[in-house]
Amino acid sequence: MITSAKNHREMEPLLRARGVCVSYGRHIGCLDVHLDVMAGEVMAVVGESGSGKTTLVRCLAGMLPPSQGHVLFRHGNQLLDLYHIEASLRRRLLRTSIGLVFQRPEEGLRMGVSAGANICERLLAEGERHYRRLRQTARFWIDSVELDPQRMDDLPSTYSGGMLQRLQIAKNLASRPHILFMDEPTSGLDVSVQARLLDLIRRLVRQFHLAVVLVTHDLAVARLLAHRVMVMLQGRVVEQGLMDQVLDDPQHPYTQLLVASRLAG
Repeated sequence: MITSAKNHREMEPLLRARGVCVSYGRHIGCLDVHLDVMAGEVMAVVGESGSGKTTLVRCLAGMLPPSQGHVLFRHGNQLLDLYHIEASLRRRLLRTSIGLVFQRPEEGLRMGVSAGANICERLLAEGERHYRRLRQTARFWIDSVELDPQRMDDLPSTYSGGMLQRLQIAKNLASRPHILFMDEPTSGLDVSVQARLLDLIRRLVRQFHLAVVLVTHDLAVARLLAHRVMVMLQGRVVEQGLMDQVLDDPQHPYTQLLVASRLAG
């Protein structure tokens, strides 16, 4: 059987990290990380606070250059090294093909402009200039994340925590990115709000065939959303594999402790 070019591309990694290290002086943020992320796949990165999860994800998302190693992103038929390409191309990729949802929404949103204007920033980066189309697209994405389109002219500062996370997601998805990084998107939210946000993320992943790299300390969140999991401890990856395989039969003592803590809770 002949495999089509499209199917062949889908079997190749969308994101590839090789030997990625990030250091801050003598402090190691993450060390010698290797991973592949496929289109349509959700990869969870789990571990305690200070384990290097956020450092790694910001590096993979093009925001924090590695001290060593390479972060490669598939753009068409090419794997581009995010930190060894022209700055203008990297900026364009970060504004269109790569999305990042921050744990603190004020890092990912401009709080002094309207919700709709936040979404339009990504559209403007793609070259859209038609006012009516900008408004229509912003309204579509606000509705897609189950926010009230009637509030698109309100400031984000008037939104609740769960609404702000939905707005961040809408802003990132407006440019139809290939991969979305999410750093503790449910942190600090009430259980009922968490549940609605997780249902939304699952729906959007299926609907848009998104690749997602999800940072979380919550194994229940990871298990609900992710296909594969990477466990980090003190900047190192101590275990990774299929979600059910790792959580049902953890091999590393630290992973065993995480699973046991969740069961005890």
